[in-house]
Amino acid sequence: MKKILLLSTAVILLVSFKPVLKKLWESKYIKVNADGSLNYIPDAKGNIIPDFSRVGYYQGDKEITTVAVVKTVNANENGDSEELLQSAIDEVAKLPLSKTGFRGAILLKKGTYKIAGTINITKSGIVLRGEGENATKLIATGKGQRSLIVFSGDGNLKEVAGTRVQIQDKFVPVGTFSFTVSDASKFKVGDDIVVYRPGTDEWVKDLQMDKIEARDGTKQWEAAGYNLQFERKITKVEGNKVTIDNPIVMEMEQKYGGAEVFKASFDGRINDVGIENMLIESEYASDVDEDHGWVAVEFNKVQNAWVRNITTRYFGYAAVSIKSTSKQITVKDSKCLDAKSVITGGRRYSFNNDGQLNLFMNLESTDARHDYVTGAKTLGPNVFYNCKATRTHADIGPHHRWAVGTLFDNITTDGEINVQDRGNWGSGHGWAGVTQVLWNCTVKRAAVQSPWAGGQNYSFGTQGGKYEGRLKGRPDGIWEGENEKGINPSSLYVAQLKNRKRNMK
Repeated sequence: MKKILLLSTAVILLVSFKPVLKKLWESKYIKVNADGSLNYIPDAKGNIIPDFSRVGYYQGDKEITTVAVVKTVNANENGDSEELLQSAIDEVAKLPLSKTGFRGAILLKKGTYKIAGTINITKSGIVLRGEGENATKLIATGKGQRSLIVFSGDGNLKEVAGTRVQIQDKFVPVGTFSFTVSDASKFKVGDDIVVYRPGTDEWVKDLQMDKIEARDGTKQWEAAGYNLQFERKITKVEGNKVTIDNPIVMEMEQKYGGAEVFKASFDGRINDVGIENMLIESEYASDVDEDHGWVAVEFNKVQNAWVRNITTRYFGYAAVSIKSTSKQITVKDSKCLDAKSVITGGRRYSFNNDGQLNLFMNLESTDARHDYVTGAKTLGPNVFYNCKATRTHADIGPHHRWAVGTLFDNITTDGEINVQDRGNWGSGHGWAGVTQVLWNCTVKRAAVQSPWAGGQNYSFGTQGGKYEGRLKGRPDGIWEGENEKGINPSSLYVAQLKNRKRNMK
């Protein structure tokens, strides 16, 4: 009898402790196949959620490497180290590029490097490496709003004369990689091109950005200011059908001027540069000091670069700021902490992106206004993945004037993520963006609206409050799984990257 009772008790306990399987759910726009591959379901117009996996250093096709050290520097502990560092950089800049595209790494040994001005890297193939945030410290000393470390090339994006052709399709949907042009004989595989989407008066009018409620300084949108140039590379030419390496991320309609394609060059950009493994701080006089280090690391006219394993403190604007002329940069495993400035506009944009095809992942930020943010006419795809923000003072998301094609994937914040018509904020921010995708994010609250023309914005599996945004009466974005955990895949970026790698084999 005792044996029976013991057996019964064991069965009851086993049943009681049976693990509860997590219930998964899928979007109606993306289905996960049995082998983990993804199936994209188009909307009524043919738009799909775009593939965001082709971003960052060499678009994710090349691993960030550990570059061999060619120069070692020790801090000038008794004075300013700016000349010491700049001389080392200039010395390495004279070395030839190796077969792998690098001149070499400059190792900053353990110590404190005080810098009164700005350190400039203007040649390809140079990496600044510290011995870790608890060992190598750079300090922006003294006064003056400035960027401390600047990677910069020269030149500009140029159209190759005589190569511009029209896209013939009446409608080019979001997510597609191909379209038909009037004459593809001008193009070949490997060509760098621009997909050019003109701004038109009709488009501005339909967006209602010609009648933003005016206040002092408000500027209505003008069509000529919204000629968008998406940088792409040709991967296939079949007759007059052209296939490109990254998807279209904005609807292109003939009624709004359609689109064109032309060959392009940007010869002055530098590439294969990076900064890693160090702590970077700014001196400051008070919590609201405005006259000190502003940006820790800046990229201007750079492609295929990286930032990894850095922590920044006390800067007024950003840990990392990527200008519109830069692309294919990875920023990962880094922190922006304890900003010092007045808490108002134009400050505390912890990880700021104005460029194309960039990846921000595994980041932390505190005390910012706009932690993970894009600026006006920031053209994607761009990705923010697995990032955290605490003690926030404003919102995460596209900041103003039509950012296109951004994925906010697994972002956790004690504040807001907003995609909305910002109206007359600033000098007329208006519609912040289109094809902005929130995936499995956690927020205090979020507003995701879709513009009156040009496409949709999306919220998938957002945890937190939903609100109508700053301005009432705007169209709601597409929301699925509000406060519903267990979205499959848990990360869209990771799933898309795995899917692409699988298809490359």
